[in-house]
Amino acid sequence: MSHHSFKTLGLIGGTSWHSTIVYYRLINELASEVIGPALNPPLILHSISIEVMRGGDRQRINQTYLETSQKLEKAGADAIVICANTPHMVVDFVAPQIKIPFLHIADATGKEARRLGLRKLGLLGNRPTMTGSFISGRLKSEFDIDSVIPEGDHIGTSHEYVSKELTQGKFTDEARSFYLERMQELKEQGADGIILGCTELPILLDNTEFDLPMLATTQLHAQMAVDFALGQK
Repeated sequence: MSHHSFKTLGLIGGTSWHSTIVYYRLINELASEVIGPALNPPLILHSISIEVMRGGDRQRINQTYLETSQKLEKAGADAIVICANTPHMVVDFVAPQIKIPFLHIADATGKEARRLGLRKLGLLGNRPTMTGSFISGRLKSEFDIDSVIPEGDHIGTSHEYVSKELTQGKFTDEARSFYLERMQELKEQGADGIILGCTELPILLDNTEFDLPMLATTQLHAQMAVDFALGQK
């Protein structure tokens, strides 16, 4: 058991550094369940400034993630893992320009939804995650899974909760009630599962009972990364 050939994960973090810590911890915890606590998989972490995402300049965002991905590839990464939901908006731009694969958060989510036999998922997160196509479009094209999002003003309110509270470690009963109401509405719109599309949503809703499966994207994504690193898939 002395020699293990693991693949090297290239992690892009920093958006936010809070969620990056969750990824780093999860990847190592999930790996140790398989290979034991005495070993840990090799990985390279490149943390970028959250200010790039916050600035909202798509060209600059794309370019930053491309350069970072190329650096990780050059440094020996075998695959890229973006440690957050929102920056997956860059994958269509970056993926064709590097030779190593992206382990995509929507693929991890879609595989679990397929395993559970789900066809229509309610999607919760910040505004870009809910209204962009990088999660919902990929679920549709790769898995033929439909997505449904909250209506009208609720999108803005969800974005506020995520950016002003959850990503800064603030978890309130108000926020919990807000998301439970949205989940109920999504269920009424035909959702048979709910995507918790923000690293902090599973923390907010921890130990919360709801009668649809809740898919925690971060957990599924980290598991996908571990499976890749350990050569299990």
